[in-house]
Amino acid sequence: MTRRLVGRLPLWLIPLMYATVTFVAALTLPRFEQVYFASYASGLSVASAQSFFAAVASGMIALTGIVFSIGLVMVQFSAMAYSPRLVLMFARDPMLFHSLGVFIATCLYSLGALAWVDREGSGIVPLFSGLIVVALLSFSMLLFSRLIKGLSDLQITNVLHLLGEQGREIVRASFQRLDEKSDGGSSAASEAAQDPELGPATQTLIYSDAPLTIVRIDIRALVRQAQRAGAVIVVAQGVGDTLLADATILRVYGARTALPESDLMRCIHLALERTAEQDPKYPIRLLVDIAIRALSPAINDPTTAVQAIDQIEDLLRRLRRRKLDAGYARDAEGVLRVVFPMPTWEDYLSLAFHEIRQYGANSIQVLRRLRSALVGLQDSATPAARADVVRRYLMQLDAVIERAIPDAIDQEAARHEDRQGLGLSRRIAS
Repeated sequence: MTRRLVGRLPLWLIPLMYATVTFVAALTLPRFEQVYFASYASGLSVASAQSFFAAVASGMIALTGIVFSIGLVMVQFSAMAYSPRLVLMFARDPMLFHSLGVFIATCLYSLGALAWVDREGSGIVPLFSGLIVVALLSFSMLLFSRLIKGLSDLQITNVLHLLGEQGREIVRASFQRLDEKSDGGSSAASEAAQDPELGPATQTLIYSDAPLTIVRIDIRALVRQAQRAGAVIVVAQGVGDTLLADATILRVYGARTALPESDLMRCIHLALERTAEQDPKYPIRLLVDIAIRALSPAINDPTTAVQAIDQIEDLLRRLRRRKLDAGYARDAEGVLRVVFPMPTWEDYLSLAFHEIRQYGANSIQVLRRLRSALVGLQDSATPAARADVVRRYLMQLDAVIERAIPDAIDQEAARHEDRQGLGLSRRIAS
């Protein structure tokens, strides 16, 4: 069985393509210019032009080294200060690789233009090649400024906002609002699909390669395959799960003919690391990582944890208005074709609050912010079952306060709702 890796252009190819195109251009454009536009000569002297092109070529090599240094700083800082899983977000920034490509292109074309200055003692300085070098140099400076500005993106507020925005986009794209009508029929039909009668499995897809993580499942393609075979496909693994040897990927029920394993595997996109492409839990996971790292004794920064909870609560408030039982896909006739695992409301709450509550048990600031988040979710969560789950988490929070804080006065302070942690208590007047 051939594993299906997420198909994307390797980022290291971007500078290589810039270098290849520029190398070809440096060999052809100055020659073309000398043959057809020799009369358009630059006003620079030969010595000045040679000094200019040589300085640009050598200077771009130094600038390229600086860009590499900036990239290393971004990667190391994000790994140490926030979370190792944030490294990929900065290390895979296409802007970094495009900048390297433009710097290399500027260097190579400057060398190519230098070779045609005073060619065969003609005393001619190519005008258009010089203008191209100036344009590339100006563009390089703009990209360098953009990279320097990117260092400000490492500020904690910007990082948290970026993760929150990523999560909000996934929520909007992945889940239907509770007040919207479903395309798959009535709500009664949807409820009936919660426990479908499938009978015995006719085919099982087993994983046998090295461990890889599911980053996306092509549900539409699976629906088409199931429809052609008159079957129902039940996916056993969810997005974000790591496939190990002999793990069951999916089962096929009621198929008239066996489905090709290669076609089924093309619907399961794998990678070495989790991504947020189709995983609404992953942004919350990263926010929680930042919060618990900030609460570690080595850092001891509860304010950062409070800021992370702001983004976590916002994502949960958006999820509470969405249909989370979205793990059922139907064909155009409304027939159930694919069943796949999706997180429940309680799964999201566990991911969002369990570890922060555990590591922040001795921080009154964090406990007050957690209570504020839970009370807000309890008052507005729909349907009622979701509010009941939030109420249980409030009871767990009270139990943690009693165990972790021995002083009665501090316990009372920790039970106040405060969206700032330690800033403004919300007292409801009777």
